[in-house]
Amino acid sequence: MLILRSIPAKTPRQPAKRGAVFFDRDGCLNEDTGYVYRWADFRWLPGAIEAVKLVNDAGWLAFVVTNQSGIARGYYRASDVELLHARMAADLAKHGARIDGFRYCPHHPNFPAERPTGACACRKPAPGMILDLMKAWNVDPGRAFMVGDRDGDVAAARAGGIPGFLVPPGNVLATIRREVRRRNR
Repeated sequence: MLILRSIPAKTPRQPAKRGAVFFDRDGCLNEDTGYVYRWADFRWLPGAIEAVKLVNDAGWLAFVVTNQSGIARGYYRASDVELLHARMAADLAKHGARIDGFRYCPHHPNFPAERPTGACACRKPAPGMILDLMKAWNVDPGRAFMVGDRDGDVAAARAGGIPGFLVPPGNVLATIRREVRRRNR
């Protein structure tokens, strides 16, 4: 005897939500010497590579969110920032580490109309870059936080619904170690 059953259609599974760390770039991961856009001027801060690797090894996502008003000011182009981020990624890979996503804001409200201008949702302290990455990568806000060297970084994190930590240059590793451990319990 043949028995026919109705098999429910499969629905695509949403990947499990993951923890994430949002890193400011200049002053948190690298020395902030002012408008860093060339690899020749880029210097990792102590503990920065290890902090990114720790995030990766914990199974968390690592993101960079950075204001790059030098684009609006005409100091460099978006392609320069993208090239620098590619070099950062290549250098991290040599150490077994990775950034899962880079986001940058090229805007500044005080510069001429022929350049990217005006208020935007991505320029920190606005949370646009954080919210974009959280949605695109299915981030669990309860297991996410931001580290940065300025009050605007912390404010962007709060506006995005996650904690933010002010980290003096060269001290990112200790904060990452503490906060990842706390959120993995």
